[in-house]
Amino acid sequence: MSVLETKIEFLKGVGPKRAALLNTELSIFNFYDLLTFFPFRYIDRSKVYKISQIKNFDIDFQLIGTVERISVIGTGRKKRLVVEFTDETGKVEIIFFKGINWLLNSIKKNQKYLIFGRPNIYGGKISFAHPEMEPIKNSELLKLSPIHPVYHSTEKLKNVGLNSKGISILIKNLLSKVENFVNENLSSSIINKYSFISRQLSFKNMHFPSNNEILLKSINRFKYEELFFLQLTLFKNKIIRKKRNKSFKFNKVGKFFNDFYFNHLQFELTNAQKKVMKEIRNDLGSGFQMNRLLQGDVGSGKTVVAVMSMLISKDNGFQSCVMAPTEILANQHFESIKEFSDKLNINVELLTGKLSTRKKTSIVTSLKNNQIDIVVGTHALIQDNVKFFNLGLVIIDEQHKFGVSQRAKLWSNNMIFPHVLVMTATPIPRTLAMTAYGDLDFSVIDQLPPNRKPVNTKHFYFKDLKKIYSFIFDELNQNRQVYVVYPLIEESKTLDYKNLMDGYENMKTIFGKKGFQVSMLHGKMNNDDKLSEMSNFLLNKTQILVSTTVVEVGVNVPNASVMVIQNAEKFGLSQLHQLRGRVGRGVNKSHCILLTSNKLTNDSKTRLKAMVDTNDGFKISEIDLKLRGPGDVLGTRQSGLLNLKLSSLIKDNGILKNARLDAQKIIKEDFELAHSHNRNINQFFYKKYSKMLKWSSVS
Repeated sequence: MSVLETKIEFLKGVGPKRAALLNTELSIFNFYDLLTFFPFRYIDRSKVYKISQIKNFDIDFQLIGTVERISVIGTGRKKRLVVEFTDETGKVEIIFFKGINWLLNSIKKNQKYLIFGRPNIYGGKISFAHPEMEPIKNSELLKLSPIHPVYHSTEKLKNVGLNSKGISILIKNLLSKVENFVNENLSSSIINKYSFISRQLSFKNMHFPSNNEILLKSINRFKYEELFFLQLTLFKNKIIRKKRNKSFKFNKVGKFFNDFYFNHLQFELTNAQKKVMKEIRNDLGSGFQMNRLLQGDVGSGKTVVAVMSMLISKDNGFQSCVMAPTEILANQHFESIKEFSDKLNINVELLTGKLSTRKKTSIVTSLKNNQIDIVVGTHALIQDNVKFFNLGLVIIDEQHKFGVSQRAKLWSNNMIFPHVLVMTATPIPRTLAMTAYGDLDFSVIDQLPPNRKPVNTKHFYFKDLKKIYSFIFDELNQNRQVYVVYPLIEESKTLDYKNLMDGYENMKTIFGKKGFQVSMLHGKMNNDDKLSEMSNFLLNKTQILVSTTVVEVGVNVPNASVMVIQNAEKFGLSQLHQLRGRVGRGVNKSHCILLTSNKLTNDSKTRLKAMVDTNDGFKISEIDLKLRGPGDVLGTRQSGLLNLKLSSLIKDNGILKNARLDAQKIIKEDFELAHSHNRNINQFFYKKYSKMLKWSSVS
């Protein structure tokens, strides 16, 4: 075992009690964990101010002065220690509410001190509450590093003396103990290419930088490391998967595909769709499992691509299945496929939880006996009793809503892996995609069909309701339909449910008396009622659908021309874009109305402006990434790999590109990292990253 793997309790200043808290509070278990527990910010202590220079109360100040008076004021909870602190330009008060007895014995009157903290002003007096305070003789303290690290801590750690300063003391002890045991983990060619300083020097200056220049060099070195080894893992995973996961070889594109393409496809495929189909056909004919993520904006035509892929599967004698996260979406996929399946003499069935036991049993038996070519369903598809005769292709819609183990259940009984195509309507920024999904093959439909018209999006305030209602009347009178969507926030379900109900009653009062039918859809309804309401809206039996975000993904009502989003400031940008995608699906010009209060945060204003300015989901995804960060944009699927300590997928795009190209070149030339010049990379990779080699395949 190396020194860096020594348990943290054996470091000077730690011991069992502190070690237990470092384990639970910061996941620091050994010397290496503490060494890589980097500061989250740095304070420049190079400048000392005079008291008379304190004009700003939003920044920290460093002062040198003398303690003139010490007094204890108040009793009980109001008890506090007040220190009068002066320099030649004025005086301030230093106030302590905790540790009063200890401070009374340690702070000396007429002694010179350096203090550091943020000032307050009350009653015309400047004061500092609990500043850092250290005695100073002559100017000895100013000879220390002017750049001070600041570390994250917790209340429990602070209670045992491990605030930021306490942690920095531990790290100082650690560095003196391990600096000769820090090995290089990059090849000399990479180090020379980017003029990286040594790893040993980088650790020292990450924690206690001697100047800003070397701090920046250290940060860049560790950002590169982080992204380089991440990309190395992704590339190795991708190659391992392709080598190991053999699958069915779909050799032919036959009568079912050709009949559909030449006789039943009612529009010309876009160039983007043709490109993606070519990529999929190459995968299906390779003999290795396709594991492809298909990304396309709302209305870009992913479903047609999925259908044609399933027809290739049928042409080669295999079954296909489509798994969707909701019954509404599963029903919609089923209806879309049924439009042509009867003409092609293909047997398609729908398997959902709401079916009768008799019907489920019939479908399960038919699947097992190869009497069903395509089955569409929800989680019902992954029940233990569902077996396929020869499942060749799995299509998963909005896969982030299913767990890895859930998806794998679909083919758990297959001797050979089926091909997998995952579809998402959530545009993912390229920077994020090549990091989070870098081990998958990635297809993008970045072109909308010519019949899709951009949705006219406008932002209004509640004071404009009369104008909005008048506009809705105009649309309804032209035999069009309207969505009205309310937010549902986890913390206030009751309040939001009341808002939805009030909105529903309001719509019935205003529009019902004019003969228009209003329906409602929300998550508390049972599945039968949801499907009934959605069916009524689809058939234009109801003209206004008041809903929560149940309608966010996949619902297709071509006659709906207006989307009104109530309290739009409460929605995320990606969600707003998804909701907008429910309209603009037919021949009529469509509109999205963002309705908000007057009180908006800066982030809310940015989101709303982005929606008004563009219909491009990829541009919106870039803005969303900047606002929310990668974890929220992707969901939790990739949380393990995206737990980056230093690098930002937004700010460090240049470093990411370099790291990716370097990793790709190394894996291409030396997959096993066996060459002598890659020895450092090999040793570090297999020690720290080998457990992740099975991670992250869609299957």
